[in-house]
Amino acid sequence: MKPITAILIGAGGRGAIAYAPYAERYPHQIRFVAVAEPDDNKRNRFAQRYDLDENQVFRTWEHILEQSKLADIAIICTQDRMHAEPAKIALAKGYHVLLEKPMSPEPKECIEMEQAAKEHGRLLTVCHVLRYTPFWQTLKRIVQSGDIGDIASVQLNENVGFYHYAHSFVRGNWRDSEQSSPMILAKSSHDMDILAYLIDQPCVRVSSFGSLTHFNEAHAPAGSTNRCLDGCAVESTCAYSAPRFYLGEEDLWARLITTDPSREGIIKALADGPYGRCVYKSDNNVVDHQVVNLEFANGATATFSMCGFTHDTSRSIQVMGTKGEIRGYMENNEMTVYRFATKEKQHISVNVPANGYVGHGGGDDELMRSFISEVRNFSGLESRTGATVSVMSHMMAFAAEHSRLNHGMSVELKDYYELVAR
Repeated sequence: MKPITAILIGAGGRGAIAYAPYAERYPHQIRFVAVAEPDDNKRNRFAQRYDLDENQVFRTWEHILEQSKLADIAIICTQDRMHAEPAKIALAKGYHVLLEKPMSPEPKECIEMEQAAKEHGRLLTVCHVLRYTPFWQTLKRIVQSGDIGDIASVQLNENVGFYHYAHSFVRGNWRDSEQSSPMILAKSSHDMDILAYLIDQPCVRVSSFGSLTHFNEAHAPAGSTNRCLDGCAVESTCAYSAPRFYLGEEDLWARLITTDPSREGIIKALADGPYGRCVYKSDNNVVDHQVVNLEFANGATATFSMCGFTHDTSRSIQVMGTKGEIRGYMENNEMTVYRFATKEKQHISVNVPANGYVGHGGGDDELMRSFISEVRNFSGLESRTGATVSVMSHMMAFAAEHSRLNHGMSVELKDYYELVAR
């Protein structure tokens, strides 16, 4: 059986590091035949790694999609505001599309992509990778079994991690909602999707509160400079020191800020690029903490909390049912089921296959495997994270942001959807 052929649009962290290496581990399943990437170093590195000729390499998504259909699938991992147009064009050309989340920062564009996938009879699968992880699949099976009765309420916490928050949302590509997406969409569309997945009911009502309280110039310490390498008097004791992040404790993040991994290359990136800026003197505007309240059609409720002030990057969940409760911690791949009638506690350790890569708890690889299988056996049905379910969870995020910007007002999902669909 021949491998599925693919083009990659956007060879950054998600495209080149999370998804594309699947083709190296499983070359019998997928083969890359072209790439589009504006960064010369990233583009050339990808071409060399996947043995692409110069006629298979393009600078922009426009250039690659001007060509006749080159492959079976298009994997689109451009920046958030560059998702909709290439996705719609790729679908029209006959590609099945794997699209990095979020679908788009614009609600109407999400709906348009869903409609385009239906119109052209193609898969549009959104990279909500948590649904593909052993942890969340195990939790879902327990819920479906009826072991804890009907879900009454869910509490989900996303602990972003102080270093991850500073890297991505203060200094990085997702620091400005006008250039990328609001935090609830850029980071937490995963979480809205997981709540919809577990509760499996339409969300009817949302409210939200949150703000950017800490990462601004009002909190800049005395003696701080615009850049950490500019002689900052407090750099050695600052929790957000860029040299400590990229040259020391969190040096694995350095591969995301420069294509030159040498110490000299990293220092140059910190001296010249956005990742060397003081976190209190950047141009960021996304919230550093946010809470969301949700009500579902069957009366179940959920609360979600995102916070950038945590020591680790993890998710924890409490699912409260009428007959029992589940408490889980994704980082450890562990959960405990409590049964009210018997007072039993069942501790479950979830196995994550050791296949050489466990991005997102094994979800990245399983997403690729599942998508390739769905393309190969396509029968017109949507995938596990297809356009329709993804649009609805995106609407939960959009409604939450609308509420937050309007003093926490309650937003009716049906009314909101009809408003943005016009």
